[in-house]
Amino acid sequence: MPATARTTDTRRSILDAAQRIMGRKGYSAVGINEVLSEAGVPKGSFYHYFSSKDAFGEALLRRYFEEYVADMDRVFARPGQSAGERLTAYWQQWRQTQSLDDCQGKCLAVKLGAEVSDLSEPMRLALKEGTDAVVDRLERTITQGLEDGSVALDGDPRTTAQVLYDMWLGASVMAKIHRSPAPLDTTTAMTRQLLHL
Repeated sequence: MPATARTTDTRRSILDAAQRIMGRKGYSAVGINEVLSEAGVPKGSFYHYFSSKDAFGEALLRRYFEEYVADMDRVFARPGQSAGERLTAYWQQWRQTQSLDDCQGKCLAVKLGAEVSDLSEPMRLALKEGTDAVVDRLERTITQGLEDGSVALDGDPRTTAQVLYDMWLGASVMAKIHRSPAPLDTTTAMTRQLLHL
């Protein structure tokens, strides 16, 4: 295997391990050695792949959002469905994912958002750019729903997309606090109402 492929695979293994662990414990509670041990990478080699823990956190968030929006794009590209149906499928997937493991979820924006935004400007910017990319896709699909008649709005698509994303993030945090999907169910009902689905 070429050295660049090994480097990419090792880097990916480190980021995968970090996402699993930090998705449960948060950012500050996790040490680099714990991540390297989980990834099966020798201690001391971390700085070969990342210049600092902040650079590592930024890379983790950027990769998370790249994968997240790619998954959104797959949901929003489903053939034979209206935009309203694709939006409904996206929210159903969110609810299912955030209801896992006693409502601990898997969303790094939910888990790390408040924690790292005050710790690291590069990580905050990675979160901002990632969440903006999510809202962009929601806005685009809402606009498509207005065009195909499967969605109706009382406001504009961008504001609605932002409000929906904010609601779902908040509901995900509340689901974690209450260890119940009830906040996600309430948000599902409000989403249907806002989009007139």
